[in-house]
Amino acid sequence: MGIQMLAVILGGVYGGIWMDEKFQTKTQVYTIIFSLISVFAAIYLALKDFIKKQ
Repeated sequence: MGIQMLAVILGGVYGGIWMDEKFQTKTQVYTIIFSLISVFAAIYLALKDFIKKQ
């Protein structure tokens, strides 16, 4: 479960960094947005797995 959360979050951060570099933004808007979305997605997936195991 922890590795899955880490993979989702790192994927979101990497995707945000890639988008910021591609569109050459002055602020790291995509990194922030993708990071937050991936954290919420990781928490959702972890809770879903936790509830399913009970």
